[in-house]
Amino acid sequence: MTRRPGERGELIRHGFRSPSEADEALTRVETERGMSRERILAQISRAVADPDQAVQFLARAIDRAPELVASCEDDTLLETALIVMGASSGLAEFLLRSPESLLAMHDGVAGFDHPGRIVDRITASVREETPGAASRILTGHEARTALRQAWRRELGRIVRTDLPSEEPREIVDQVAALMSTLADAVLHAALTVAREELAQIKVGPGRVRDGELDALRFGILAMGKCGAQELNIVSDVDVMFVVDVVDGTEMETARAIDVGSKLATRVMQIINEAGVEPPLWELDANLRPEGKDGALVRTPDSYLKYYERWAKNWEFQALLKTRAAAGDLALGNELVERLAPLVWASAGREDFVKQARAMRERVTDHIPRDELDVQLKLGPGGLRDIEFTVQLLQLVHGQNDETLRVRSTLEAIERLCDGGYIGRDLAERFDVGYRSLRLLEHRLQLRRLRRTHLMPREESELAVLARATRTKNSGELIRTWQRLRIEIRGLHENVFYRPLLSAVASLPEESFYLTNEQAAARLRAIGFQDTKGALTHLAKLIDGVSRGAQIHRHLLPVILLWLGQRGNPDQGLLAYRKLSEQLGDSSWYLRLLRDSNAAAERLTQLLGDSRFFANFLEVHPEAVRWLDSPTHLEPKTPEALRRELERTIRRYDDEAGMRRAIRTVRRREMLRLAIGRFLDLNSVDVTARGLAELSTEILQAGLNAIERLDDLAEVAASERPPRFAIIAMGRYGGMEQSFGSDLDVLYVADPAEDDDAERAMKAAHQLVNRLTKLLDDPRLPIELDAELRPEGKKGPLVRSLAAYTSYYESWSLGWEAQALLRARPVAGDEELGRAFMALADTIRYPAQLDARELVEIRRIKARIEAERLPRGADPRRHLKLGPGNLSDVEWLVQCLQLQHGAEIPGLRTASTMDALQAAQDAGLITAEEHETLQTAWQLASAIRGAIFLASGKRQDVLPESMVDLEAIARVLGYRHGEGAILEDHYLAVSRRSRKVFEERFYGA
Repeated sequence: MTRRPGERGELIRHGFRSPSEADEALTRVETERGMSRERILAQISRAVADPDQAVQFLARAIDRAPELVASCEDDTLLETALIVMGASSGLAEFLLRSPESLLAMHDGVAGFDHPGRIVDRITASVREETPGAASRILTGHEARTALRQAWRRELGRIVRTDLPSEEPREIVDQVAALMSTLADAVLHAALTVAREELAQIKVGPGRVRDGELDALRFGILAMGKCGAQELNIVSDVDVMFVVDVVDGTEMETARAIDVGSKLATRVMQIINEAGVEPPLWELDANLRPEGKDGALVRTPDSYLKYYERWAKNWEFQALLKTRAAAGDLALGNELVERLAPLVWASAGREDFVKQARAMRERVTDHIPRDELDVQLKLGPGGLRDIEFTVQLLQLVHGQNDETLRVRSTLEAIERLCDGGYIGRDLAERFDVGYRSLRLLEHRLQLRRLRRTHLMPREESELAVLARATRTKNSGELIRTWQRLRIEIRGLHENVFYRPLLSAVASLPEESFYLTNEQAAARLRAIGFQDTKGALTHLAKLIDGVSRGAQIHRHLLPVILLWLGQRGNPDQGLLAYRKLSEQLGDSSWYLRLLRDSNAAAERLTQLLGDSRFFANFLEVHPEAVRWLDSPTHLEPKTPEALRRELERTIRRYDDEAGMRRAIRTVRRREMLRLAIGRFLDLNSVDVTARGLAELSTEILQAGLNAIERLDDLAEVAASERPPRFAIIAMGRYGGMEQSFGSDLDVLYVADPAEDDDAERAMKAAHQLVNRLTKLLDDPRLPIELDAELRPEGKKGPLVRSLAAYTSYYESWSLGWEAQALLRARPVAGDEELGRAFMALADTIRYPAQLDARELVEIRRIKARIEAERLPRGADPRRHLKLGPGNLSDVEWLVQCLQLQHGAEIPGLRTASTMDALQAAQDAGLITAEEHETLQTAWQLASAIRGAIFLASGKRQDVLPESMVDLEAIARVLGYRHGEGAILEDHYLAVSRRSRKVFEERFYGA
């Protein structure tokens, strides 16, 4: 057939993306059925979302469903067919299977039908009416096919009304409500069929005895979107099943639950099992108590008992939209009413908002990375963000305001606005955002009748979606959606947190104000205990017209959001106020808060999760500058520290000035290392090395300061200390120092041959005392511990090199040789330090460790375990001396060093982890044992540091208090509520480590 010029352009103007293929389909319909293309094109309006798909299905119907094509001889029916087939390939396939359904769908021309008539038609679909006889309830495949076809016909009716709308966003709530009504009707019809099918089973395990179904009350509760009567086009329908016994019958509760479970299972099968007509949607009962592991069916009393005693906070949020949907509505309503007081009191439960937010974050974390930016529902700026915020406000304020106790999201937004909980402008933005996203969701799911929440990436699919939503083109669709996402991401902050400021100050830009009581309710829900104090802090921060007050007005909503995610919001807000008052209107501080979200969020993390930082940032507030860039938090090199300390000391002529200068550098660098570790920018190993290097440079600076003071005082050489060196021992020697650790050291002196030895050693002793006094810091103590010296506390504090040589060669015990394994010269005379290490090498790496010495080492280890643990402490929780922890790993490694260090060079190291690796490399332990021991040692080290940062105190026992465990877990990067997970992980790791230790240490 010859075509007129310009027909391709005409097809493109009608919205066809593939005009050549469309031309072939139109030609076939025209040729084989005599339906002119002009007539078809005349019916393709903007209501036909995908003209290409519509005409392709029309052409396909010539062979598969000629009755459908015949029906389209009527222009209005043709228009209906094109709208439905252009909107949904799933409904188009259904029309090919059931062409007679077009007439039913066409009824949608008159507008949305009354819900009651929808229910009547669905109910009638599973009944066969015979004149003069009682109706028959369909069962088996016949019932399933009839019910599923009826659902698709009703969906087609809705589509016929929805797609031609010029403002589809404005009717999205009507569509969602009708989809919920349709789901209710399907549940009711499926229950009718299920009862009939069970009644017909006369033998076998599925049999129900006569009269039992009549004695059973069975209700279906809808939850989620269906419960709120805002269901998607294609969505799981969340439900719970409730049963009871009819009064006056003898059925026992256990039997009622058994029969109810059979009934519930059968309903789910009728709706979703495979069949001649494809399944509808999944009936999801996983929101029930205990989820998949819980009973499928419960009585009202059983539900109430669970929610009163064991339910988690998020489970009450899930109940917010619950309603009776099918079956015994009176029974369902009774349960909803009994649960309602628990639901509306749930926001007063401890950590309600934190737990809810943690649940929200876990959902987001499970989104595949490549889907995050196209998620309409769960991704940032998606539907769940709106629903989460609205539900949070409902639960917090609905405790006292019953007008907020509604299920629908859109109605809840309106009620929140009417009640003054959110401003009218924000309510409008919420409403528009929700409607817009739901419209996109509806159109995407309708496209193939599949459950999806992903925006398409293909240009062709985007073009169809744009046309279906009455958007100009795909580019405009993407731009609008992206703007919407960004706006919605900020709405939670603006709606939930910003109004808190209106309770303590008159903000001219706000159109409404919260009362103190309303603000306190929100603060309590966030996690604040002292709401009065929090309101005072907010008032002080935004009081006045200063630049700082203005910036805080803009910043505090998000600061409150971040603090609400931390372990101690009260502590965090107080510290934030003190810090802000201390820095005042400092331009760099205000600019940092205003321009760097990362820095501001890190600050709230430090202040809200760590007592150490909350207190210590007051001492060095300039450290806030570092939060803007990870490079500022890298440990300083020893060379850089040394140069700075040398310059600093030279600027002072007095001991007090030098003490302040050294103390300032140490505090500042300790803070830098602590922040870097806390924010997980530096590993445990890097931090430990940084702490050890800092301690070394501080000790050397102290010695240099004393020497300068002696120079300034012109102390004669004959009165000065002899050559002097400090030897690091223990974890300090191994470069494995942790926060709050003592510095294990030895002091060695070497009087000159012509010097008075007694005077020289007395001067060396005085030097140690002067050094200790000079470095003293009451705020951040530095403890120099020399207990590992020969003879321990009974021995001289300082010995000469000759005295050390004599002692070690004649009198040293096994433990003293073992202590020398981590010896390392750190300060003082370098030549003397090297000489001491040469001596140590002859002691700590013996050519052979005899059996008696090995037995003695084991005996001492056992005695330490028995005697040195604090009284009443649980040995398993002691991070240093407990089974499988630091002491076990270190003693095993040191035993291997004593046994094999002479012949294996890699074992001659002060580092526990390096020696452990060398032991594996030498075949002394297996790779699996190495991994087990390393994990245990590093975990115990990390927990020790976390305890110090969380509490500001040194402690070697893992707390049993869940509050303290939570604080430690947060420092280590665990989510809220995961303190028990940390505890279980630690106990499991240390248990495995202890097993390796016992096999290798005692069994070797």
